[in-house]
Amino acid sequence: MSDTQLSIDPGQKGNVNLIYILYLISLVVGVTSIIGVIMAYIGKSGASPALVSHYNNQINIFWKMLVFAIIGAVLSIVLVGFLVLLAAVVWFIIRVVKGMQALSADQPIEDPGSWGI
Repeated sequence: MSDTQLSIDPGQKGNVNLIYILYLISLVVGVTSIIGVIMAYIGKSGASPALVSHYNNQINIFWKMLVFAIIGAVLSIVLVGFLVLLAAVVWFIIRVVKGMQALSADQPIEDPGSWGI
């Protein structure tokens, strides 16, 4: 087992994956991301270090997307906001999918607090 590959409890892994799925569903039904972030805050305590990195990633994705959405909504008055919202949605999807890929490979998120993709 390498340094980047840590043991992940399959029961807890399902919870983390469910949160990622709730985030993707939130693109259509917005409230599911709120449920997901609450689940991430609750699941974070007592989780393995690998899963804590996923929970931290999910929490960061939620708050950063909220900031992007607010900025995009305000800027949509001058039409630039629609581009900000589009970029935010693309960023959101990429971050969630990369998180799901890392989870399925039993790997932690390397830098859950980063703004990058």
